[in-house]
Amino acid sequence: MHNSDHLEDVMQVAPLKLVVHDSIADLGRQVNEYLVEFRKQVNQGNLDSPAFLGYKADDYIAKCDCPRFGSGEGKAEFHESIRGKDLFILADVVNHSLTYPINGFTNHMSPDDIYQDVKRVIAAAAGKAHRLTVIMPFLYESRQHKRYGRESLDCAYAIEELSEMGVTNIITFDAHDPRVQNSAPLCGFDNFQAPDQFIQSLLHYEKDLVIDKNNLVVICPDEGALPRAVYFAGVLGVDTGMFYKRRDYSKVVGGKNPIVAHEFLGDDVDGKDVIVIDDIISSGGSMLDTAKQLKSMNAKRVFICCTFGLFTDGLEMFDEAYEKCYFDRIICTNLNYHTPDLYNRPYFIEANMSKFLASVIDFMNHDAAMSNVHTPTEKINNILSRYNNREFEEESVEFDHLAGI
Repeated sequence: MHNSDHLEDVMQVAPLKLVVHDSIADLGRQVNEYLVEFRKQVNQGNLDSPAFLGYKADDYIAKCDCPRFGSGEGKAEFHESIRGKDLFILADVVNHSLTYPINGFTNHMSPDDIYQDVKRVIAAAAGKAHRLTVIMPFLYESRQHKRYGRESLDCAYAIEELSEMGVTNIITFDAHDPRVQNSAPLCGFDNFQAPDQFIQSLLHYEKDLVIDKNNLVVICPDEGALPRAVYFAGVLGVDTGMFYKRRDYSKVVGGKNPIVAHEFLGDDVDGKDVIVIDDIISSGGSMLDTAKQLKSMNAKRVFICCTFGLFTDGLEMFDEAYEKCYFDRIICTNLNYHTPDLYNRPYFIEANMSKFLASVIDFMNHDAAMSNVHTPTEKINNILSRYNNREFEEESVEFDHLAGI
């Protein structure tokens, strides 16, 4: 995952520091641990050079918090100097588990609250950091990325706002529409995806998959997910298909036009395993309807891969669908908060992205080419080769490490 050869004898831009918001504390801790390990292996002969000041450390997390007053107002405060640091600010804007007191009541933090904390941290840095990078795995307001009528353009405005506050680069994952970066064309914008983590995690738990076009097909649940499905299918060497969402544009329910039916476009899935790939599971109704239709078309097994599992309407409908055998596995990354109950579900698999994200931060801190971490095709081919040769049975410990499990 981390190709240290590209970083040997390469100077850091500035000493590395992470600001880990409470919304992403677990992932941030894992990323920090990987960075500590990475820096024990690279540039060991250069540690005495002033250019590598602070390069090797036991902890890269800056002492920073965002306390609240009794009125609910907040602030950000650093408890150490961040002058001249390469500052990476991590936040999970869709974490709904955080609370704060307001006039004697307990209020849950919304995406707006967490995004506001990100801006507070930037303001607290007060221009002293050498460079500012914001890491929002789930891009704030990313589903409000274009205007159809008299409505706001929240995502575009947020990116523009961060750019104007001095943010050099924004890192996100599987943005709903990456073209939203055009709102701030001079601000760096890196959009990563997780196909290799999906396949690693799936192959770790499913020992009898046959990955060829006669036994496996990749499906996207709507036209918006087609590019990622085409790439995924191309790397695996299998066919792809898609569902077209036929909507009733005369009605608006829950802020969107209701889906009338899902129409399938693609080859026969009879007797084949199916991987359904998308960016978000929100309520999950559309995804479960897709899985149900695939099983009615006599699909053998249905595996759902989504970068962000939000499950906004709870898990009951997924439990019911699993009992009815509409799907077999759900694989989501750990880039957003999951309720503890989700980990008890027999169908849930978490793809750990901490090592990958640590690699992204490490390469960016060295101003190294992001192509080293951006294109996972070679990694996926290597995983498939090992799986098809059943080498993972002899190297289970190494495979667990590769999968981040």
